[in-house]
Amino acid sequence: MGTERGWLWWPVCGMLACLVYVGLPDGRVSAVLSAVVGFASLVLLVAGVRRKAAAHRGPWWIFAAGLVAWVAGDEIYAYQAIVGGAHPYPSWADAAYLGAYPLFVVAIFRLTRERRLRELAAVIDTAMIATGLGLVYWLFVIGPIVRDDTMPALVRAVTAAYPTAGVLLFAVVGPLLIRPGRRSPSVWLLTLGSTAALAGNLGYTLLPGVDPLLDRAVFGAFLFSYCCFAGAALHPSGDDPVVRRPPPHDGWQRIAMLTASTLLVPAVLFAEAQRGTEHVDIEAIGVGAVILFALMLARLSGFFATVQRQSDQLEQLAMADELTGLANRRLFEQDLAVALRDGLVQVAVLDLNGFKEINDTFGHATGDQLLTVVAQRLREAVRDDDVVARMGGDEFAVLVREVSPAAMSAIAERISASLRCPAGANGQQLLVSASVGTAGNETGEEIDTDEMLRRADAAMYAAKRAGGGRHLRYTADLDAQATVRARAGAELRAALEAGQFHLVYQPIVELPAGRIVSVEALVRWTHPERGFVSPAEFVPIAEDTGLIVELGEWILRQACAQAVTWFAEYGAAAPQRISVNVSARQLAEPGFAGLVAAVLAETGLRPEQLVVELTETAVFDGGQALRTVEALHRRGVRIALDDFGTGHSSLTLLQTVPVDVLKVDKSFVDKVTMAGRHAVIATALIQVSDGLGLQAVAEGVETPEQADELYRLGYRLAQGYHFGKPVRQPDFVPDAVYSARP
Repeated sequence: MGTERGWLWWPVCGMLACLVYVGLPDGRVSAVLSAVVGFASLVLLVAGVRRKAAAHRGPWWIFAAGLVAWVAGDEIYAYQAIVGGAHPYPSWADAAYLGAYPLFVVAIFRLTRERRLRELAAVIDTAMIATGLGLVYWLFVIGPIVRDDTMPALVRAVTAAYPTAGVLLFAVVGPLLIRPGRRSPSVWLLTLGSTAALAGNLGYTLLPGVDPLLDRAVFGAFLFSYCCFAGAALHPSGDDPVVRRPPPHDGWQRIAMLTASTLLVPAVLFAEAQRGTEHVDIEAIGVGAVILFALMLARLSGFFATVQRQSDQLEQLAMADELTGLANRRLFEQDLAVALRDGLVQVAVLDLNGFKEINDTFGHATGDQLLTVVAQRLREAVRDDDVVARMGGDEFAVLVREVSPAAMSAIAERISASLRCPAGANGQQLLVSASVGTAGNETGEEIDTDEMLRRADAAMYAAKRAGGGRHLRYTADLDAQATVRARAGAELRAALEAGQFHLVYQPIVELPAGRIVSVEALVRWTHPERGFVSPAEFVPIAEDTGLIVELGEWILRQACAQAVTWFAEYGAAAPQRISVNVSARQLAEPGFAGLVAAVLAETGLRPEQLVVELTETAVFDGGQALRTVEALHRRGVRIALDDFGTGHSSLTLLQTVPVDVLKVDKSFVDKVTMAGRHAVIATALIQVSDGLGLQAVAEGVETPEQADELYRLGYRLAQGYHFGKPVRQPDFVPDAVYSARP
């Protein structure tokens, strides 16, 4: 009977016990049956309680104590029927019966209500229902009994106590019928048993001696309760009768019941008025109205307190960064606005260098953990009353009050130093640095929040352009530079759309004959008003604005298409390969390798005929740039390291980057004809190239003597003004060569 489907047998057994009780004509036999059923139910209930977890036994033991009182009442009642042949009223049996109800009420309340903050609301709800029903019972049931002077005082008290106990029990059980969610079998059995007990109490009070059969039916209802209570304790769901916790808001059923309880006051007032003014119990109605009003105020105050608490929690969540727990941009801007009104303010904005590569390499989980580590270090690097915020992504901000610019610079340096230490994230030891920009209102000028953050941002981006990992303070010059860059960026965009860019090609020749074997494509800008604009001027701006991605794609398409045209026009005399410079910004684009493949397919250029030139710094940090280079190399595109030897850890890159060509920097070629370290380095580099099976190209060759010496050292490819300047159409005629003397 303890299975999910078997719980219905308990009310069935209770109904059978009730029918048997009603069918017994002998009062003594029925009294014995009631005592036996009650005792058996108590034994089963105790057995069920002992099987439960210790954490759930408390309320059930209280319930068992109530059932003990009931059984005691039955035993006394049976003794009176068998020995005395009569049932005095009231008797100790009534005292035992009535003593059980407070225990039932407490036990059922604890079993079926939340034991958290909502417990108080549940108590108030129960009290409101009890008050409303109690008022009705007082006016129509209890009141007439109390006012009946024909009965002794004790009889009136006991008679009134039974319906009162029934009302209290129903006030606890009633809300179970309207609570949201599915009710467990244990809750259903408790509800059925309590409802039967309530019906029995009402019948015992209102229908005494009306009909013998009806009297036995009233007592049979208690046998039904016995069976249901035993089943509730034995069923597995009795460990935790609440199947689903109520939602954080009140359902319409609960509101309807509370509203109905409140409206009982005017309802009974109208009903009493219809009976005549002499029957109106003003005192009872007044007391009921005051109690209901007070309970309603308490309920509303709890509701408003809950709403306020949830509002505060939502506001706190809206003002905090979910990942790091720092203030978010909204809260930071609010605090900054208040601080600017109060006095001296310093702001630092910092952006992590290389964070995107960390995310791409190790995944977002590692990146998120790194951000939490950075947030903790920022907190530790500032004072307790300073504000640290995550502005979004890998950008943070710090608000410091009442410090000088020099002190703020010291704080910025302390922040930078704290971030340089390796950070553990998701099992990885990561190196991270930050570009920091600071700004303040120490000049006394009127500055709003947006302007303060803009200035700190400008300084931060200037620090990032200067190489990253450093701190710069805002100056007015930064705005002037930004204006120039913005204007130049707009001009670059217009120039690209208007076709003001063109390509020139510098020969790469074979030593000693000087035959052109390859060309390097270089971009030039002819401004309609300013004329020639140096690449040293516009390429960095294109990098900063991101326009280098579009410009680089245009260069790649033009160069590949031109190479195919030359192959068709000159045949064997055409350059074997064409080199295109690629920036770090382009390599950082995840789709760049696919773009190169698409351009090769569109133009018909074979992958091995394209050389992608990149600087050492573009791939030094690895990440997406290195993955792009590896993807290009797998497709057959040749990779050249430009300006080789001028970067840090150049030789280390040869172990990590798939390289085919080393372009030896001009600084090692300039003095190659002179004895000294430059000649030694040039010699070492050609030996490294030969040892690794790479091609070496000497850049910046300007004299025949340099060409001769490079050939003597072992160089077989060279590039420079001695062989030809960058032009739109190099001369590929075989006799137009600049040989080095063998």
